[in-house]
Amino acid sequence: FAGPALGLWICGPLMSLIDTMVIGQTSSLQLAALGPGTVFCDYLCYIFMFLSVATSNMVATSLANKDEELAQHQVSTLLFIALTFGIGMFLFTKIFGVQVLTAFTGSKNHEIISAANTYAQIRGFAWPAVLVGLVAQSASLGMKDAWGPLKALAAASVINGVGDIFLCSVCGYGIAGAAWATMVSQIVAAFMMMQNLNSRGFRAFSFTIPSTRELLQIFEIAAPVFVTMTSKVAFYALLTYSATSMGAITLAGHQVMVNILCMCTVWGEPLSQTAQSFMPEMIYGANRNLMKARMLLKSLVMIGAIAGLTVGTVGTIVPWLFPSLFTNDLLVVQQDAQSADSIFHCIVGDTFSTQP
Repeated sequence: FAGPALGLWICGPLMSLIDTMVIGQTSSLQLAALGPGTVFCDYLCYIFMFLSVATSNMVATSLANKDEELAQHQVSTLLFIALTFGIGMFLFTKIFGVQVLTAFTGSKNHEIISAANTYAQIRGFAWPAVLVGLVAQSASLGMKDAWGPLKALAAASVINGVGDIFLCSVCGYGIAGAAWATMVSQIVAAFMMMQNLNSRGFRAFSFTIPSTRELLQIFEIAAPVFVTMTSKVAFYALLTYSATSMGAITLAGHQVMVNILCMCTVWGEPLSQTAQSFMPEMIYGANRNLMKARMLLKSLVMIGAIAGLTVGTVGTIVPWLFPSLFTNDLLVVQQDAQSADSIFHCIVGDTFSTQP
């Protein structure tokens, strides 16, 4: 289960990494603009990870108690909440996108603001699909089905990669081409995840307005995750904000290193997802087994420690051995080489922080 789940978590950062690599070979300015652009599109999306946690936890618990009707109702409710948030974020991007990016980047960086806004506005069309797809993916994981969502995200990664190369490198659309490729791939992934839910016997396109009691139940489950993810997003956004004030070259180098960091830190997430999918049945299910739950927890912690050290080492070595993989600008390469050693501690620490 954790193997396919790892593929799910890698696909998102991989799309951003592909964007960074393709844009980095064409324009350092547009590479710098990806910094505030991804803060607006990708970082804010992490705040809504509470929907993922609530969905997988509630569905896994309901199925452990053999109550498929309740699981269907919970999925329909969470899909409605996701769609509502998605439409809200789409409107927020359209109305306040320029103002937020200007406040974040600084009014003097006109070219960066323009490029970042182009990226954010195009990506904004995918907000409803992204959040609905997130709930559909988590519902499948709650059913212990990781292969269905993995196929969807693998297809999305291929679409994004091919689209980036064609639109950016061949057609010369630059950051706008990267945004279109990512947006289309996210919509395709969401549709495939909904179809996977349908194939599992759930009514994926059924939306139910939640009651106040149901909202409180979701809040009780998701509040700790919401606070944690909001804190992380605020921290990473502050780093990008600080890099913005240091000029385009520093911001471009920061964008490369942050994408390497994000690609490496997700390796702890499948362990957390495995715990969320299997623990409820072992602790609350009809066939509860606390001994198995303890053994699973110990195994996940050990795997997390090994994964953190291994991925931390790889993430540190890559900027040293392959500096031109992400950009051909020597000044940006020098910026990344200077900060490569510190990324090890960040990766290991973040991997341990995601332990169940």
